[in-house]
Amino acid sequence: MKFPRTTLILILLALGLGGFVYFYEIRGATVRKEIKAQKQQIFSFEEDDVQSLTVKTKKFTVILEPNLKSSNPKWLIKSPISEPANYAIVSYLIDLLVKGKSDSTLSIPAKEVGEFALDQPQATINITLKNRQSHQLILGKSNFNGSLLYAQTDPATKPDGNINVLLVSTDFANAVNRELSEWKQPVDNSQKLPGFSTPLPTPRNGK
Repeated sequence: MKFPRTTLILILLALGLGGFVYFYEIRGATVRKEIKAQKQQIFSFEEDDVQSLTVKTKKFTVILEPNLKSSNPKWLIKSPISEPANYAIVSYLIDLLVKGKSDSTLSIPAKEVGEFALDQPQATINITLKNRQSHQLILGKSNFNGSLLYAQTDPATKPDGNINVLLVSTDFANAVNRELSEWKQPVDNSQKLPGFSTPLPTPRNGK
């Protein structure tokens, strides 16, 4: 049976559209679901569980602890200086640690860790909890388009000789790559300025 040319074109268009719908809507939805399922919580603790944070960058190491004697300031810098900490900066970091998720996880041979700059990381965050558990987050280099960071949590080599490498938000790098002055509580200069009063003009004696 021979179909008219117009009918044949319509059949081919229908088949093409059907293939597109299958691969994009059905097959694509499955792939997107698998990618979404790969996103997982990095850690499972709360801010109140943290006993101390140690942030080591290529410039210096800062140790932070909650202020147990007062809620103002809520956090203290214990090293390399002893100062009240900038709560907004510390809270930003803790929020990432508590709520942060990895976009995906790669399993690589341990000998390839240098390819992700995890052997000479830009920063290492050590977290000590009140229950005496500890965690570590190592931040390596950015991925190919700079949208995510390679990272490693609680480093350990698996029985097959591989290690897990996570892809995490670049917000982690923004949170820790700071000057030491940024970790300190801002000084409220308005409370230190002396009060000024405008002197009244001295009256002249009239003649």
